[in-house]
Amino acid sequence: MHRPMEGVRVLEVAQFTFVPAAGAVLADWGADIVKIEHAERGDAQRGLIRVLGLDALARGGSFFPIMEGPNRGKRSVGLALENPAARPVLERLVRESDVFLTNFLPSARAKLGIDVDDIRALNPDIVYVRGSGFGQRGAEADKGGYDSTAFWARGGSAAGVTPPDSESMMRMPAGAYGDSIGGMTIAGGIAAALYSRKVTGEPSVVDVSLLGVGAWATQLSVNMALALGGPLPKTPHPEHGSAANPLIGPYRTADGRWLELAMLQPGRYWPEFCAVAGRPDLVADERFDGAENLMKNAAEASGIVAGLIAARDHTEWVELLTGTDGQWALVQEPWEVGQDPALRANGLVAPLEDADGVERELVANPVQFDETPAELRRAPRFAEHTDEVLRELGLTDDELIRLKVDGAIT
Repeated sequence: MHRPMEGVRVLEVAQFTFVPAAGAVLADWGADIVKIEHAERGDAQRGLIRVLGLDALARGGSFFPIMEGPNRGKRSVGLALENPAARPVLERLVRESDVFLTNFLPSARAKLGIDVDDIRALNPDIVYVRGSGFGQRGAEADKGGYDSTAFWARGGSAAGVTPPDSESMMRMPAGAYGDSIGGMTIAGGIAAALYSRKVTGEPSVVDVSLLGVGAWATQLSVNMALALGGPLPKTPHPEHGSAANPLIGPYRTADGRWLELAMLQPGRYWPEFCAVAGRPDLVADERFDGAENLMKNAAEASGIVAGLIAARDHTEWVELLTGTDGQWALVQEPWEVGQDPALRANGLVAPLEDADGVERELVANPVQFDETPAELRRAPRFAEHTDEVLRELGLTDDELIRLKVDGAIT
């Protein structure tokens, strides 16, 4: 299998999901990710397992998707960065790495001696990568952020999906939603920086913020507002379909499920839809005969479409629409996404064996090389690979014992 990042070593000093997700993607692509965790507490994400009550879902095992997703394929080293005795170990790790990946805030990086100048003094060729909430410049450079604040709220997505008359703000559709998108973004930036270093000989400092990723995700609306010179007008959505096309938008089935139609050329797809819906007579109806009339009478046509879809349950509609030329989708819940036949046919739900020897599955990153699905490996237990990684650096057993006595490693 072609693993384009084979031979690349990434030193990850990061917590939670946003930046660690980038390390997971790079591990899928073949990189060796050495994850530095706090020598006593580990990645703060491990603590969230209990805080959020997710340990109950593991049913006594060690498999926690909140850790597995952004940390699969890595090796964990427990290293007390705040302990001077650990500094020589960190320095040796830095010298052996191609990429330094972190989401620590500027004040923490300065305190621990892991800022750009500190790391470059040890390894001038290293690619230095920072993930942040709000970027490295400006008044909020040292302000922490999560995807719910920086990506979802500040980046425009929350406003984009919350109806003007709603009494509550719409939440993210999944945990770590913006974090996962941001992690893919960071991984792409690292790949570009490594290519640039190979071509030019110069290493880069790579920055990705959750706010920037959020604004990129909503760029169409933001760009239109910028072009307009002010807030976009609040345009009410019709009850069904769109203002000029009855074959666009969500429709509810008889059993309460949703179908999303996206047939952007109404004149082209109207005859086929009417045929499968059992109403071929609508094609010759003077209100809807041709794209121009269909668009002019879209509201009336949308009401008819809503009634047709509401008369059958979702399984009937999936059977009727399968094989048609128009674009549509059943709105799926997480379990259904995990069983999606297209995802599975393309290896985008991939198997792995967890730390207890149990066969599991995770969503793979969406990038494939040479039509080959990624081979996933489990996330590490806390500090599982400390001795292994440090022995690779040449440390002896006596040195490892001394470091443990000094509280520098776990």
